[in-house]
Amino acid sequence: MKPRRSVLYMPGANERALEKAKTLPADALILDLEDAVAPDAKEAARERVCAAAASGEYGSREVTIRVNGLETEWHDADLRAAAQAGPAAVVVPKVNSARDVHNIERALELGGAPDDTKIWAMVETPTAMLHAEDIASASERLTVLVMGTNDLAKELHAEFVPGRAPLLGGLSLCLLAARATGKVILDGVYNDVKDLEGFEVECLQGRRFGFDGKTLIHPGQIEPCNRVFAPSEEEVAQARKIIDAFEEARKAGRGVVTVDGRMIENLHVDNAKRVLGLAEAIGALG
Repeated sequence: MKPRRSVLYMPGANERALEKAKTLPADALILDLEDAVAPDAKEAARERVCAAAASGEYGSREVTIRVNGLETEWHDADLRAAAQAGPAAVVVPKVNSARDVHNIERALELGGAPDDTKIWAMVETPTAMLHAEDIASASERLTVLVMGTNDLAKELHAEFVPGRAPLLGGLSLCLLAARATGKVILDGVYNDVKDLEGFEVECLQGRRFGFDGKTLIHPGQIEPCNRVFAPSEEEVAQARKIIDAFEEARKAGRGVVTVDGRMIENLHVDNAKRVLGLAEAIGALG
């Protein structure tokens, strides 16, 4: 299990930002060639980002590259360069279909990408919401869905409101697709970097929904995000208690197990094991 609680976008045109990212406690980084880079800086940023991704200087952080979208003039060159750099993943904006995934996969293979360079598909349009399962199941190389909530809101003509009611339908469809196909899914960004209270509320909403983590746009968002998406000490202790009680009952031949007055079934044990697995993986990050 690989923790992806906090996944921070870093502007590919900013050399200082790429250097600073080596010290930030984010679980993963998205070195961005798309929105954060002006058109006349695309080529220089591509070279800088690919060198950073190939450097091995980011410790335990999972380093990915976000390329420009499929319909842009930079997309093909971005994919070729990323394939050679061999990051943990290539993040592709506005993936709308299984065919898009197949084209991305083929380009990576032709570019010589190693097998462990995965695809993270950004789902951020109504079309993507309605084809989320097809996208998620299109390739074994595709391992993560990334919600693009800003673009989704734009496409829906929706307002940004606390609780994100206008977006919940799309979020739910993508969560269902991710869980049905065994993929990781990351929540979208929170735009007000000064509103850490509102950000933490949205992190908690995302965790309760079932997201594995959240994409971030500012280093100040990392700490609360890591905290919210990690099991608490109480949750870890309860998970151990459930597993121990279930194992004791199994050895004694008892068919009914209760913990703190609540009946425990296999599904509770599976969830407890997931909690312990995540806690151990986070602990291994140091």
